[in-house]
Order: sequence, then structure tokens, then C-alpha cells
Amino acid sequence: MLTIRQDLVDSMVAHARADHPDEACGVIAGPAGSDRPERFVPMVNAARSPTFYEFDSMDLLRLYREMDENDEVPVVVYHSHTATEAYPSRTDVSYASEPEAHYVLVSTRETGTDDGPYELRSYRIVDGVVTEEDIRVV
Repeated sequence: MLTIRQDLVDSMVAHARADHPDEACGVIAGPAGSDRPERFVPMVNAARSPTFYEFDSMDLLRLYREMDENDEVPVVVYHSHTATEAYPSRTDVSYASEPEAHYVLVSTRETGTDDGPYELRSYRIVDGVVTEEDIRVV
């Protein structure tokens, strides 16, 4: 189960809406060993695509150095889907390289940049196996 603060959910949704129609992406870092998402880090989708996301390699390197310095890990890796449900695509699964992370998807397919309903789901992705998990917002 992913336990996450409401302000972090709001930040992911706002980022997804702001980048729509392109996919948004980012990380929520937390203390190593805690499984507690704390530090919201929106990233730039280097692919600038409505159907695909890619972290900029230099931004990702900088983020991992920051996390190492702060004794943090990527607790949540998130991105948005702009026209489909919040379920990992084959590409998402093939790129999932953090077995301890929660992979969170936000779908903005119904409302785009506007306020309104969105879909938020979380998964564990390990060795190509996708397992949905509950989300508890606190």
C-alpha cells in the first residue's frame, strides 16, 4: 500500500494538468528505508510527447546525486497518461527500474488541463510484473 500526503497528490495532479497534452513525469523522494514519500521533484519530459515520457539524463543524474547526498531514495516515480487509463503501458513496464518504488499514474484523459475528475492509481513493477496496490491519502 502507498501512503501519501494529500499535498503530494495535489502536486502530481497539478503537474499532469499543466503539462497536458504531453505526459508529465517526476519523482517523490523520501528517506532511505522509510517508504515515506516526502520531497516532490517534478521533472521535464524530455520526449515532450502525449504518449511517452522520458527523464532527461542530466536531470536524472543530478536528482540521484541529490538523493544520495540526502540519504533519500525514489519512493514514488510518477507520470501521467493523457488519453488512456492510469495503467502502465508496455513501455512503462520495460522502463521500470526501481523495484522498491511505487509507480503512480495520473490520467487526465477526462478533463485535460481543467479541474475535475482524474484517475490516480499506484503499482509495484518488479521484473516486468505489474501489481496494483491501494493508495491511502493522509
